[in-house]
Amino acid sequence: MQAWWIELQERGIAYLGDNLWIVQVFTIIFLTLVVKFVAKRVMNKMQARLALTPNIWDDALIIAARRPLNLLIVVEGLLWAVDIVYQVSKEPIFSFVTYAQAVSFIFFVSWFLIRLTKEVEHRAITQVSDEQPVDPTTAIAVSKLLRASVIITGSLVILQTLGFSISGVLAFGGVGGIAIGFAARDLLANFFGGLMIFLDRPFNVGDWILSPDKQIEGSVEHIGWRLTVIRKFDKRPLYVPNSFFSNIAVENPSRMTHRRIYETIGVRYSDVQRLPTIITDVKSMLMNHKDIAAEQTLIVNLIDFADSSVEFFIYCFTNTTDWVEFHGIKEDVMFKIADIIDAAGAEIAFPTQTLHVEQLNAMVEQSVPQKIVNPGN
Repeated sequence: MQAWWIELQERGIAYLGDNLWIVQVFTIIFLTLVVKFVAKRVMNKMQARLALTPNIWDDALIIAARRPLNLLIVVEGLLWAVDIVYQVSKEPIFSFVTYAQAVSFIFFVSWFLIRLTKEVEHRAITQVSDEQPVDPTTAIAVSKLLRASVIITGSLVILQTLGFSISGVLAFGGVGGIAIGFAARDLLANFFGGLMIFLDRPFNVGDWILSPDKQIEGSVEHIGWRLTVIRKFDKRPLYVPNSFFSNIAVENPSRMTHRRIYETIGVRYSDVQRLPTIITDVKSMLMNHKDIAAEQTLIVNLIDFADSSVEFFIYCFTNTTDWVEFHGIKEDVMFKIADIIDAAGAEIAFPTQTLHVEQLNAMVEQSVPQKIVNPGN
């Protein structure tokens, strides 16, 4: 009985020795699942704790790292197990594991960096305080350039890891780039047009722009690498290729410092003697108006002897640039001018015609028939 037990133990040890790799594979898979579970719990606790801090950048770091880290643990664990199988079996089908481990690590690091730039961009635009404003157009442009750099760098490193010569790839890319450049001139023109918009920043997302050359007017909704989306005032979207902005003039009323009031008012010719008083009172009213920028150009002068009126004009600027508020201020100014004209005993002129008839000194003589006398009678 004892000899049988010893023989069974020896056979079991020999079997385990020959099949130890199976135990190792299952152990690695089990440890991978445990590590993934622990990493998920740790990330959840860190995210909950960092959400209570005023710093928004650590939140971006944790959110960007969650998915790449979880998948990296699973993939690396499985590749480790496959590597053990390859070492035992020497089957060529498993030979990919040597490159897969390095490539997967580079891929997940690149993925993490891309997610991080997106999270930082989102927080820079939506959550940065008013004391530290961030231009949305600049944030989007920098984020896109960083993501493009990460993708290009990661791709080149992966190719180098797989045994390709980067110098050869770059040389081939240069020759191919010339051919692609001829085939996609419009696409490249739009790309560089978008790059110029990001660098020169003639307008940003949210700006109101218009072009005297083209029928383009509205609010900028999105600036991409190929086209810019402008929301017209009738709420219809307008998609403009970026290359257009290299050849047209663009006005950006959103960057005006003041809004201008430029109006002409006419009074009757019979009130011309009262006009100096009216002009003086209107100028004083504008100088003391709380919504008029008195430090800017302010003009009130007689401008024209028109057909039906004697006209003076006002030229001034409001403190606000808001379109709706501006019209309210302009309305108030025009009503006050009407009151000043009325208080001076004058009236605002409207188109009239006066007919002057002069009395003639000599009236038209009427022809009276005379009796013809016959000398023979």
